[in-house]
Amino acid sequence: MDSYWLIPALCIISSGLLAYGLIQVDRNLARRGTTLAFTGEPDSARSLLSTFAQSTVTLAALVFSITVLILQLASSQFSPRALRTFMRDRHSQFALGIFLGTFSYAVIVLREVRGEDGIADRFVPGITINVAFALMIASIGMFVSYINRVAHSIRVSTIIDSIGDETRDAIDKSHGEDQRHQDQALMPDFPGPAALVGTDGPGTVRSVETANLLELAEEADGYIKVLPRMGEFVATGMPLMEVWSRKELDEKKLRSAVSLVKERGSGRDVSYGLRQLVDIAERALSPGTNDPSTAVECVNQLHDLLRRLVARSYPSQVHRDSNDEMRVFVPSDSWDDHVALAFDELRLWGGESLQIRRRLQWMLQDLLEVAEGDRRTPLLKRLPLWKEPLQGVDAEA
Repeated sequence: MDSYWLIPALCIISSGLLAYGLIQVDRNLARRGTTLAFTGEPDSARSLLSTFAQSTVTLAALVFSITVLILQLASSQFSPRALRTFMRDRHSQFALGIFLGTFSYAVIVLREVRGEDGIADRFVPGITINVAFALMIASIGMFVSYINRVAHSIRVSTIIDSIGDETRDAIDKSHGEDQRHQDQALMPDFPGPAALVGTDGPGTVRSVETANLLELAEEADGYIKVLPRMGEFVATGMPLMEVWSRKELDEKKLRSAVSLVKERGSGRDVSYGLRQLVDIAERALSPGTNDPSTAVECVNQLHDLLRRLVARSYPSQVHRDSNDEMRVFVPSDSWDDHVALAFDELRLWGGESLQIRRRLQWMLQDLLEVAEGDRRTPLLKRLPLWKEPLQGVDAEA
């Protein structure tokens, strides 16, 4: 859930419904001459509710300000792609929601408190006001918890671990548990000229509904070849897929099978998780930052992710219909692509860092020990990682 305002909005709506419901309960009790919980005067009730409303809206503004500062810090110090980690944080969303919900609750109840000199009869909703007390105490507790959460969330190790966890989830969703053979054969040559289906707007490929494309291709006795990979950007009018069929296919249905978004996300995109870690490591290795220890933490996560991928099967690029005939081709990143993404840029930027050189070398050697068959090829291509030792240190090590 990338929307930061959904949970706060639900909290506000829920608090409003709770306030109206409890007010009706207090009205029914007042008609019977029963007074529960709060027994103070109307002026005291108004004063309390006003204090609650002012305090909680101040807390909400403070939480929002802190969140904005954290986003700015994460963008400048780590990577703009790390912002999604903070935007999806449920704890800060619930904190803002409880504060705004308590404020809405107090304001709604405040307008229902009546004194004897008013137009209506005297009415002080006792149960409702006591619930406002409970919400205020909960808000204070949530504020303390939020400050503690913020102090831990801005640590670079927490951000890197969070990205690593998301990428591990993506691996579990999109990659099998073993290296069993995957059908990576190319689509057969089209019997005739293929039609190009272009995009009707810009975006980044988030997912491809392969089942829908298979159904369309089988019904039309045709073949479909998707051109961009997951995570690639396509501009308006760029070719989205090549299609050959004996029957005419609805281009709108074909486009709808490829989901385009404005911002690249994780989900099943393993390469995006690797990209975030590499970006943070490069930022740490830049002359202005010069923090190789942070880069090493990123390499540690990359090491774990590649060690998981080396023993996993990759999604098949060719998809077959019910008659076992190849119908749809969807390109995807390979093991070679992931190795290149994890090693090549850091090999360039970390050439002057002894920590990075040793850590990458150890990661490469460890992966070679567990890699089998063609999984070893891209690793062997990178031996040695550097043509020359770093002032004789690497040779001694």
